[in-house]
Amino acid sequence: MNINSETVEQPWFGWAVLMGTTFVTLFNLIAYTARKVGVAVTSVANKLSLIIPFGFSILLYNETASLIQISGIVLAMAAVMLTCYPSEQNSFDHTMKRSMLILLPAILFFGSGLLDTMIKYVEHSFLDGTNNNDYLIMSFLSAGTIGLIVLIGSLITGKLRFDWRAIPAGIVLGIPNYFSIWTLIETLKQNPSRSGVIIPVINMGIVLFSSVAAWLIFRERLSTINWIGIVLSLIAITLIAFA
Repeated sequence: MNINSETVEQPWFGWAVLMGTTFVTLFNLIAYTARKVGVAVTSVANKLSLIIPFGFSILLYNETASLIQISGIVLAMAAVMLTCYPSEQNSFDHTMKRSMLILLPAILFFGSGLLDTMIKYVEHSFLDGTNNNDYLIMSFLSAGTIGLIVLIGSLITGKLRFDWRAIPAGIVLGIPNYFSIWTLIETLKQNPSRSGVIIPVINMGIVLFSSVAAWLIFRERLSTINWIGIVLSLIAITLIAFA
């Protein structure tokens, strides 16, 4: 992809920059919220956002939702909360004001939901299959540029210390992120009337996979409540996807 004046004039260019900005902002917000409020609350706020693109798909694109699918969404919300419920008392920053303990997850909830909605809107309005990579490259380039500026500023002010191990870690993290969004856009393009189903199922799949992986790989202990959440996740995915 060559970045030139024609690229800037593309109708999706502004959305690519906005998506990249939102992406890197949410990435840092997730880390900050997890540190201040706790991992469980952060996971719930992030994944419960599946309800936002589901609602927008019905309102903006006249997608239909059966009673079974709506039941699946409600069940999914319960499943996320149970799956992410901490088996032990979560540690968080007790010096935070109560208002911030509510505000941070709320911002993460709406931000994550609007990002998924933005992806669907751009795919529906501006992408035709031939420019998907151009859009994604520009989005990640925007995110990388903003992240680099913040990193340099943090290094100059002494807020961060550079660690060479962060470079391969960033590559390992960035490649799956790129292809996950690429796959999402391709899936939405091939199933234009199913975004209200696709995005919730993907979010539920992430919750389910990460929980089971944490149990198998990192030997995290899952409580009975967590296992109930995992079972409900499977039921919710079935109701949403196949109803």
